[in-house]
Amino acid sequence: MPPTLRTPRLLLDPYTPEDEESFVALFQDTRVSRWMGDGPSPEADDRALFGRIFTKVYAQDLFDVWAVRRDGRLVGHAEIKRTDEVEGHEIVYALAPEAWGSGLGTELAEALVAYGFRTLGISEVHATVDARNTASLHLLGRIGFAHVRDIEEDDGGLTRVLTRPAR
Repeated sequence: MPPTLRTPRLLLDPYTPEDEESFVALFQDTRVSRWMGDGPSPEADDRALFGRIFTKVYAQDLFDVWAVRRDGRLVGHAEIKRTDEVEGHEIVYALAPEAWGSGLGTELAEALVAYGFRTLGISEVHATVDARNTASLHLLGRIGFAHVRDIEEDDGGLTRVLTRPAR
């Protein structure tokens, strides 16, 4: 289980079984899921993914995954994990649309980066972002991530690989 993290306005803590409906709602919102993994998935797949957080990720201590809460409500998802695609640790995060535009994305991304450097002791943090996701590319650029290369996806899409070294 990952430790609880606090930022000025957010609480990142482990998911609980009671979070399933909010998790599924977040991942079923196409404004969010279009930028996650391979894009929108059937509801049954998102429910199965939520179940694997407990049966696999937490049970086997594979990587750190958090529910992101504001004022007690689940407003997002966050993780940091080792991935071969970038040969290092990648941050992954999503916020519900009602949380967009208020600086919470920056706060969340900075918390994940700090956790990677301070707690995991890694020397750089990566992010992979769909080239069309200009909001995330801009946010990550503002907090010190630099574009290092592109990955051409099987469907012809382009994913940008961004890296931020420890300072």
